[in-house]
Amino acid sequence: VELVDTQDLKSCLQQCKCGFNSHPEYFYNPGILNRGFFMYYIYILYSKDFDKYYVGQCEDIDIRLKRHNNRGVPSTKPYIPWKLVYKEVFATRAEAATREKEIKNKKSRKYIEYLITPK
Repeated sequence: VELVDTQDLKSCLQQCKCGFNSHPEYFYNPGILNRGFFMYYIYILYSKDFDKYYVGQCEDIDIRLKRHNNRGVPSTKPYIPWKLVYKEVFATRAEAATREKEIKNKKSRKYIEYLITPK
């Protein structure tokens, strides 16, 4: 883990509990690409109890999943617990947002199930 910046990691994580971080001075390197910038994710969650999928994007999947399961996201609150079933990694938020929109625009459960099926 490499931190590059002036701000303390703990203090930044306390500010960014939602899984999103728009602080340009905070750089966390998860080790996928050791270049000192964020990775962005699209993710698919599944609620077994309600047989529902949810597609989203974020910078920190662990924090974001906790937020979903702690009823911190109004649209997913009624359907907890959620399980992460799929993710893709992107270098920019714009790429992640574009991919998220592409998946959501298909409005297809069949497509989501195709994505999450091991190849």
